[in-house]
Amino acid sequence: MKRTQGIHHITSIVGHPQENVDFYAGVLGLRLVKKTVNFDDPQTYHLYFGNKEAQPGTIITFFPWASGKKGTIGSGQVGVTTYAIPPESLSFWENRLNDQSVTFEKTIRFGEEVLQFEDVHGLKLELVERESGPLNTWSNTIPSDVAIKGFGGAVLYSNNPKATIETLTDTMGLTYLKEEQNVVRLQADGELGNLIDIPLNVTEPGHMGVGTVHHIAWRALDEEDHADWQSHVRTDGYHVTEIKDRQYFKALYFREYGQILFEIASDTPGFTVDETADEMGTALKLPEQYEQHREKLEGLLPPIEVTN
Repeated sequence: MKRTQGIHHITSIVGHPQENVDFYAGVLGLRLVKKTVNFDDPQTYHLYFGNKEAQPGTIITFFPWASGKKGTIGSGQVGVTTYAIPPESLSFWENRLNDQSVTFEKTIRFGEEVLQFEDVHGLKLELVERESGPLNTWSNTIPSDVAIKGFGGAVLYSNNPKATIETLTDTMGLTYLKEEQNVVRLQADGELGNLIDIPLNVTEPGHMGVGTVHHIAWRALDEEDHADWQSHVRTDGYHVTEIKDRQYFKALYFREYGQILFEIASDTPGFTVDETADEMGTALKLPEQYEQHREKLEGLLPPIEVTN
């Protein structure tokens, strides 16, 4: 059986790009690791945030639609993006969110204390203390011993939870851990982005728009492994797209039977193919097919700045 290491990245739709940068870089202390464009809509940014090294399992990406219509979160979507923070750091984040005027709630799930809140555009986020995963040494304002490491996992809102669980266990190779309060927890083998919770109660269908997750991407080790995943998923009966070159990884897509859009993305070649590790996120990077339109695109895309 093939087994993914867990989440590679999560991609969402948000509002104004500067507000997006201010929240994820400013409030959460993540690194803007890539400033590029939506390859299918180059007049829209595609912004990537992660840890200092831009490792798979830490990357959250955004399509900012400054005048986009508000979406609704519901079944057929990733409902909540979970971030892992070091042990004994939850109180730091309570204070920080208070200081940043971010409203939050605390709850318990699977014996873990969870800090739940929304970003500036309505995406549901949560923080949970986890031992696994390396510390993130990026931020100048948030010490590494309390900084967000990367994904803890995600909460998937499926319109067919049984089918989604079967896809994740039988096709993607996650392990069933337990069920509690009508939520099933699955685990992948990686250190980050490895715990997936699936509520068994079905909510109203979600509608794509600002403040919703577009897709969740699972890790393939490299490009050879990625091609194997395409054959594997197709053999399991899913309609799989062709392999797409996303510059920093290879990608393929399929919609599982709970209607959540899944991507499988290769860990290679990574985010230093077009700029050095120190330079990541500082300049607009365009794929080769759009380089001839750079001047026009730079005039259309609103300027953004990481201010802290």
